[in-house]
Amino acid sequence: MNPVINSSELVAKLRTFLPSEAVLHETEDLRPYECDGLSAYRQAPMIVALPQTEDEVAEIIRICHAAKTPVVARGAGTGLSGGALPHAEGVLLSLAKLKRILEMDPAARTARVQPGVRNLAISEAAAPYGLYYAPDPSSQIACSIGGNVAENSGGVHCLKYGLTVHNILKLRVVTIDAEILEIGGESLDSPGYDLLALMTGSEGMLGIVTEVTVKLTPRPEKAQVVMAAFDDIRKAGDAVANVIGAGIIPAGMEMMDKITTRAVEEYVHAGYNLDAAAILLCESDGAAEEVAEEIQRIDEIMNMSGATETRTSRDEAERLRFWAGRKAAFPAAGRISPDYYCMDGTIPRKSLASVLSGIEALSAEYGLRCMNVFHAGDGNLHPLILYDANRPGELKMTEEFGAKILQMCIQAGGTITGEHGVGIEKINEMCSQFKTGELEIFHAVKAAFDPDGLLNPGKAVPTLRRCAEHGAMHVHQGKEKFAELPRF
Repeated sequence: MNPVINSSELVAKLRTFLPSEAVLHETEDLRPYECDGLSAYRQAPMIVALPQTEDEVAEIIRICHAAKTPVVARGAGTGLSGGALPHAEGVLLSLAKLKRILEMDPAARTARVQPGVRNLAISEAAAPYGLYYAPDPSSQIACSIGGNVAENSGGVHCLKYGLTVHNILKLRVVTIDAEILEIGGESLDSPGYDLLALMTGSEGMLGIVTEVTVKLTPRPEKAQVVMAAFDDIRKAGDAVANVIGAGIIPAGMEMMDKITTRAVEEYVHAGYNLDAAAILLCESDGAAEEVAEEIQRIDEIMNMSGATETRTSRDEAERLRFWAGRKAAFPAAGRISPDYYCMDGTIPRKSLASVLSGIEALSAEYGLRCMNVFHAGDGNLHPLILYDANRPGELKMTEEFGAKILQMCIQAGGTITGEHGVGIEKINEMCSQFKTGELEIFHAVKAAFDPDGLLNPGKAVPTLRRCAEHGAMHVHQGKEKFAELPRF
């Protein structure tokens, strides 16, 4: 992939229709864009372009396509898999300025928004109509809807309300040929292949999203949370299975281990039991009478499953405080460790206890603390491995630790990602998750949309050569993962 024009020529072409301050190329201007939320790896782009309209996005793509220059789309930069890591010889296309809510339709319960709109801003705009946008990643105060589409983000309420793919109706997408497509429709279903699902979670490799039509959900009449403490993490895992087995689909069900609750409590003061081996949060929402009945059943199941203590939120303020603690797990980790490495694997619920025991054993093996916080209802784990990048070799050990966690997820019948995407972080583990024939199909899909491989190259889907070199090893043959990338 050799660009046909140099960076100076490309800057000049981009500045024919973009203001000079919207085309960045000086070293000091590129620094803020050299990594996303996964800060272990960094790479400065050749150029950053900041369009304000869909037409400008299309023109940037047209120029880059003609120049055979890679393009990496970036939203709010909160991603945790290195999915928005720039290409050294490419253009970083920031969609941060496309941040308008274009239409709010309370009757249809939809909203049309640009990709730079913050997740939480949609719910704030819909609140006067008694509506909200259901997916709520922990980073919802900052993350953008375009990034949510790229990674198919979820959140603490995805068990009942689904992931991003379940809560959008239509996308406008700019292809590598600078053509603007509309994928999906205003109705609940549309004819033809389900390209909407294909585009959602494609990590910016198939097209650039410039507009999203989201579904809005009526705010429930009431919501309450049961907070249960357990003296054994296995009992908490069994409680999760028992709640689901009783036919209850909670609005959210989250678990935190002891190291996590201690870190969070010092930060948020949510009222967690600091002696518990695990804390389980289980929420019911809906009509007041339904919630009252379901909360009583949940409380009974928690006690039957071995809970040492249960508490039910008494009012909305306490409910929000319980959830604030869970959503603050990542920043709380930053208070007790110089660095942390966030994993994202998914396993069958029945395997929770055994996988968590395996993670505990790995923590002892590597001498690295690990905070376990996860969407217990759907088995989506988020182990946070705590390390210090300033200590020689510690990042390498952390990467090996994380790779072994993902291997356990695969062996348990799960996957290497639930909502954070593959990016560069998990690309080697894709070699274990999928067979050669499956990877070839993924490459064929990519080629159908982007035959020159210009959109977010080197992410998500490994080459067969990479798998031959790394796929069977998973400790990367003793080599440092992505050694070509500078570290913090």
